[in-house]
Amino acid sequence: MPPASPDAAVRVRNLKKAYKDVQAVDGLDLEVRQGECFGLLGPNGAGKTTSIEICEGLTEPDSGEVEILGLRWASDDRELRQRLGIQLQDTQLSEKLTVFETLRLFRSFFREGPTVPEVIALVQLEEKRDARVGSLSGGQKQRLALACALIGNPDLLFLDEPTTGLDPQARRQLWDLIDQFKLDGRTIVLTTHYMDEAERLCDRVAIMDHGKVIALGTPRELIASIGVEHMVEFSAGQALDAAALREIEGVRDLHTENGNIQLHVMELHRAVPALLSELTRQGVPLTELRTHSATLEDVFVALTGRHLRDE
Repeated sequence: MPPASPDAAVRVRNLKKAYKDVQAVDGLDLEVRQGECFGLLGPNGAGKTTSIEICEGLTEPDSGEVEILGLRWASDDRELRQRLGIQLQDTQLSEKLTVFETLRLFRSFFREGPTVPEVIALVQLEEKRDARVGSLSGGQKQRLALACALIGNPDLLFLDEPTTGLDPQARRQLWDLIDQFKLDGRTIVLTTHYMDEAERLCDRVAIMDHGKVIALGTPRELIASIGVEHMVEFSAGQALDAAALREIEGVRDLHTENGNIQLHVMELHRAVPALLSELTRQGVPLTELRTHSATLEDVFVALTGRHLRDE
């Protein structure tokens, strides 16, 4: 690992954590800079939640070093709890309390921070101010959980899978709130298995698999690292000669999965006509064709041969 930056908000060195049947975190090294939104991206079981819970002081590591805002949990736990905002993957709040009562309770835990009405306005829950938590929709509960994380005016915000299970509109509302926090120049550590979320929100991303970081950089750098710009996915009505497809000019790689074929290509306008010509030559009917620009999902597939959504 390179020398630590003096302005790092999070430093993790050789972090390890094992459970009975799995090595959840396996020698993790990370450094999160002050003021950036840093994403931990990977499939379920990659070690993202365990890593972030160790940084939050909720889980003890087996070994390794963790430094948060220049402080350590062993000696500075009270100060750290005043400076961190935490939204867990599944936040359990009392369903009998109202939105206002819930935030008033959380506000009492911190020395300073915005007023309860200010935070309610920030997360756009004014109309639900006096509604009981149990009556809120999934998106409203996630916004309330984020409000609980923001109520202490944190320097560092941990968000663990903040939009899992939300509909597209609720996800975008939460993204807008995260953008507001970023504009204040504060630091965010975000875990997600949604590639579009990481590309949209994060300044840098660490892709995790089996408790290790397998790629690190800005979303653009990681996508550029696989050396392709586009993906061509198609299904054919019968068996074909895959080796001949690899010989098409501009095709860098080929993957097959459940009868579908994916070509990694540089120039879409050349690759698609060449593909159609080759399929015609082989006498293979095309049943479906899709194209898209390369994404972080494609980076993960290129590195592991699996998709982010795979368990």
